[in-house]
Amino acid sequence: MDDDPIVVVGAGLAGLAAAVRLAAAGRAVRVVEARDEPGGCCGTARVGPYRFDTGPSVLTMPEVLAEILGAAGEDLRTRLPLRRLDPYYRIAYHDGTHLDVVEGEDAMVGRVAALCGPAEAERYRRFRRHLGEMFEAAWPVFINADTTRLRSLARPVALLRLARMGGFRRLDRLARSHLTDDRLVRAHTFQSLYVGLPPRRALGVYAVIAHMDTVGGVYFPEHGGMHAIPRALADVAEKHGARFRYGTRVERVEADSDGVRGVRLEGGERLPARHVVVTCDLPRALDGMLPPGAADWRTRDPRHSPSCLVMHFGLDRPPPGRAHHTLHLGREWHRTFAALEAGRPQPDPSLLVTRPAADTTAAPPGHVTLSALEPAPNLRGTVDWERRGAELQDRLLERLNALGYGDLSGAPRLVLDPPAWERLGHSAGTPFALDHRFTQTAWFRPTGAPRRVPGLHLAGMFTAPGVGVPPVLISGRLAAERVLESAR
Repeated sequence: MDDDPIVVVGAGLAGLAAAVRLAAAGRAVRVVEARDEPGGCCGTARVGPYRFDTGPSVLTMPEVLAEILGAAGEDLRTRLPLRRLDPYYRIAYHDGTHLDVVEGEDAMVGRVAALCGPAEAERYRRFRRHLGEMFEAAWPVFINADTTRLRSLARPVALLRLARMGGFRRLDRLARSHLTDDRLVRAHTFQSLYVGLPPRRALGVYAVIAHMDTVGGVYFPEHGGMHAIPRALADVAEKHGARFRYGTRVERVEADSDGVRGVRLEGGERLPARHVVVTCDLPRALDGMLPPGAADWRTRDPRHSPSCLVMHFGLDRPPPGRAHHTLHLGREWHRTFAALEAGRPQPDPSLLVTRPAADTTAAPPGHVTLSALEPAPNLRGTVDWERRGAELQDRLLERLNALGYGDLSGAPRLVLDPPAWERLGHSAGTPFALDHRFTQTAWFRPTGAPRRVPGLHLAGMFTAPGVGVPPVLISGRLAAERVLESAR
């Protein structure tokens, strides 16, 4: 076993998952984080008395968190109590109808029947079960697997099963082969935005995301909002001996012909290490931090996901009758996706509005926070954000007012747009990393184990399995397991 500590660069979810796994295995771990607290993309910010979660607002597959904490002897229910949301989402359509996505097959079939009729409800029941079968086939091959190794994909039976179920068709066509009501199709294909692609271009296998949040459920920490997740992971890692250095930047990962030798911090201090797990923005890390051998053909022409415009508000009273998550789907479905692909603002954007009423840490008594997310082009698009940023913010305010949230123009607020995301360290001004086109999926995504730099391990959104809270946590766990395997 190597005597030098393992250095983890970045205390986001991937870095924390790696640190917990490694520390629980008895390894000496140092986590170096540029910010003053853990969280990374799953961050937090304050405006006056209001606290906002500035990263993901949707938590699915808590089993992944439970597994990581369980490796350290911790129980998720006591370390990080979660609340299952009811409904998981409210999907509001432009025609004034809405669909609440709720727990339980029969209950959900009833909601679909009330909206779309009994015949469509039966089609939905069959589609729901189809999604479950796809998830069972895809989970061990594409999501919970180390696709850094090509042999991990050599599962012909599983791949053939996925192909027969439509996993390699386009997502939109897959949904429409089962469902006929356009509202229901949209409810099960909007998730393609999570992987940076329109439904007509995303692979059918990404229907598993619809399974994860419409069947598996959406959760929220009972205390502290989404930022409670990295806080809990950091606490567990420290409990098992991991040491954290906050407010410290890594300038360079040092390596020679035999592999990693350590990291050089800004200011010149050197931390020796034979294994380094890097979890920060990969294109930026490749621009000077990582050894030249870390780059390969997968990193030559990265295609980034679209970005988003997010406005966080502090409100002195709750808006009436709102779910925790409400998706307001626009009328111009296909045109909005086409505009986003072309690098232009969507003409009729769909919005995700989050009102975390259960988070008592977010606002003073009687007050609440509200967040509105609008998909937007990243900085590789055609938008002059310096000129049009204020205009797009005003448009979003008008849309929220029209949707019944009231005039929020005078409310305390925090705005995150593509230039702001870039200032926070996200290349191309997007917090969603690379999109998940076929040539950036599984083994084709940037590798988590660069062959030419032994001891260097990559994790986070840029590597497989990809974007989203469960995949990022899995990437950190997989990196830790590669370290432990190599040290045997």
